[in-house]
Amino acid sequence: MPSLANHKGSTLVKLLAMGDSKSGKTGSLVSLIRAGYKLRILDLDNLLDPLKAFVERECPAMLSNVEYRTLRDYRSATPAGPVIRGQPKAYLDAIKMLDKWKYTDDDGKEVDLGSPADWGPDCVLVIDSLSRLCDAAYDFRFPLAVKGKGGEIDTRSVYGDAQDAIENNIANLTSDEFRTNVIVIAHIVYQTTTEGIKAYPQGVGQKLSPKIPQYFPSVMWYTNKGGKRTIKTNSTPLIDLANPKPFDVSPEYEIGTGLAQIFEILRGKPTVVPIPAKQQARRI
Repeated sequence: MPSLANHKGSTLVKLLAMGDSKSGKTGSLVSLIRAGYKLRILDLDNLLDPLKAFVERECPAMLSNVEYRTLRDYRSATPAGPVIRGQPKAYLDAIKMLDKWKYTDDDGKEVDLGSPADWGPDCVLVIDSLSRLCDAAYDFRFPLAVKGKGGEIDTRSVYGDAQDAIENNIANLTSDEFRTNVIVIAHIVYQTTTEGIKAYPQGVGQKLSPKIPQYFPSVMWYTNKGGKRTIKTNSTPLIDLANPKPFDVSPEYEIGTGLAQIFEILRGKPTVVPIPAKQQARRI
């Protein structure tokens, strides 16, 4: 029978980074880059400009340590309102990337970084953001919905299928079989519960949001009060947070250095390994 004395915690970080819009979530990644981690960003927000500015100012030699892929469904104006141009494919392309990080860039160059699940402890997969990934999942599922006799669509099935798909993806990313550090960036939504107003990561509809944090051993809250941006790690009546080393991780961190400090506590310092030239494409 296993004894708790023999239990070994994970050497990987699986972190949910929650915060209101413009609270500094993406920009805070610079401390991990400066620490020597290789970041691979699944970019669904198309808002990497601040991160690039921080890296160029603080550690320009590390620009080649950041690989990204931007995926969005674009819309066109019509008399009936904005509609997606062509078939929505951002979600499907994102799922393919999470299986095999392989694509052809804008210059026609083939990029193949293998399976994200095998990148190892010195890499960090970043989903930026879960909010837009949820939107993409809904948009992908909506055209597949069965229409009623009058042409109406029961959106409950669309929401349900999109929620299941996102939850399955999160379960995969946070599993022991996914052998890479993971940061999922999420915007916050506020819901009324029996305990009052609670803050949750934005999901697809309301039912998924309270379930998302259950999958993450580390849940952090980005705040911006009076112009001071910080990363909180202790729960409050508004939001439930977590980390695997509650007696070592401080209650609050400065946003410019916090992620690297948290990673060092949870798993130590990374081993800096040069990136092969064939993998150096689409850097920020």
